[in-house]
Amino acid sequence: MAKLILTHEVTGLGAAGDVIEVKDGYARNFLLPRGFALTWTKGGEKQVESIKAARAAREHASLEDAQKQAAALSAKPVTLTVKAGESGRLFGTVKPADVAAAVEAAGLGTIDKRKVELPTHIKSVGSFQANVRLHDDVAAVIDLNVVAS
Repeated sequence: MAKLILTHEVTGLGAAGDVIEVKDGYARNFLLPRGFALTWTKGGEKQVESIKAARAAREHASLEDAQKQAAALSAKPVTLTVKAGESGRLFGTVKPADVAAAVEAAGLGTIDKRKVELPTHIKSVGSFQANVRLHDDVAAVIDLNVVAS
């Protein structure tokens, strides 16, 4: 078992700054290469406080604010304009940063791209859904309309 410090929120494991124990292969092949975690050391334990402070600064100030933004995000679909071929297939894929930028452009507030979860790879035009974790207790579902430019 490997002892790690999470640097990003990982669904099912914990939030940034949490100290976790996972199997060696999961740590070596997934969490560490993607930068989701750091190896736990006594010196690294000091980083936990700074990671938690940065996480607190990014989160909503209150549960009510997060619930208001979740209601706004769920009420209105977001249109995302991307380059696509004639068959409707995208040149690339839609990334969480693209979703965050589209939400901001639609006037629905700002969201952290690290909080956006895409259930599937979006590689064609159409209607899709994305999940956003706004607070520990609040998640919103965004309806995405992917259209060709």
